[in-house]
Amino acid sequence: MKHLKLLSLISFSLLLLNSCSKDDVPAPIMELSVTEKTIQTKIKEPVTITSRVAVGTAVKEEWYVGNELISTGSTFNHVFEVAGSYKIYYQASNNYGIYKDSFDVQVAALVREGGASQYVTTLFEFMPAPGQFINKAPGNLASAEGLVGKTGMVSLGAWGGYVAYGFDHSVPNKDGNDIDVMGNALAEWSEPGIIYVMVDNNGNGKPDDTWYELAGSEFGKTDGTYLRDYQVTYFRPESADKDIAWTDNKGNTGFVKKNTFHRQAYYPEWITANSYTLKGSWLKTKVDPSRPAYVVSLPYDWGYSDNKTEANGGGKVDISNAIDADGNKVTLKAIDFIKIQTAVLGDGGWLGEASTEVIGIKDMHFPVSNTTK
Repeated sequence: MKHLKLLSLISFSLLLLNSCSKDDVPAPIMELSVTEKTIQTKIKEPVTITSRVAVGTAVKEEWYVGNELISTGSTFNHVFEVAGSYKIYYQASNNYGIYKDSFDVQVAALVREGGASQYVTTLFEFMPAPGQFINKAPGNLASAEGLVGKTGMVSLGAWGGYVAYGFDHSVPNKDGNDIDVMGNALAEWSEPGIIYVMVDNNGNGKPDDTWYELAGSEFGKTDGTYLRDYQVTYFRPESADKDIAWTDNKGNTGFVKKNTFHRQAYYPEWITANSYTLKGSWLKTKVDPSRPAYVVSLPYDWGYSDNKTEANGGGKVDISNAIDADGNKVTLKAIDFIKIQTAVLGDGGWLGEASTEVIGIKDMHFPVSNTTK
């Protein structure tokens, strides 16, 4: 009898195996609540996708953003904290197969509309290079703060000196020029500064995302008038009456020279280190000292601050000229922060070094509606 029962049990087991074939329990087929393959959203806004088994039995579900596992349930709910492009991957599986799907996600930065001032409203950083106005007006912190909400004047020193501000609203990218960076250039004395802009991609109100250079007339030229990834290191002199030595990352050396009109220390007194390095893009100086009694510094065509007189264009710039670190054009709907940096390393003799001055920064569309391109 024991042998008979064993044979019966084996026969029943084989019957079950034959009746429950793979074809009887299919791989999962899922229905997802989002059907479009590209999802448009903004930072801080949740993206939610739910799943439902249409056919089969899903044993395991996984949701990823890139390589990061976000959820193992039937619901994907995720807040993207930083603007940019992302990829959502979904996978449902059982013992008989796998269902896969994916979505592209375009996360936009928040566009802050309105605002109380057409001018920049927050100073974030003032880092000048050595120069004849540094450590006194218009090359001190008070001078940089003087541009908040109004016009004033700040000098950025020799090549690489910069100042960074924020607006109390997002400056929209419309047709034509969007921002006016006012300087004090004369017809034959320009001290060009390169302008950078930033979007508040993480929405924290600080300029800690990505700076984009606004390409000017010299961008992309290979005739030696423009360089990217340039660096200059400035060295503290032994005493305040000495010239400021510098070296660059191209093997060149030189001095920011003292002149008889400005006898204070040219090396920023609040910098405690004996040297510091500035980085950015470089323009070949157009300072011509061949006539010592009448030194000139000629302007470039367009796209720079403190370049030409206001009647000839000044520092009016177009956000559409933004480029990334590789020199590729980027499309920005609006910007929140701006940085101006002295672009030339020029010695004007008795006139001193070429140093970009800024007297005001304003949104050219204010207070018109922030409808963008």
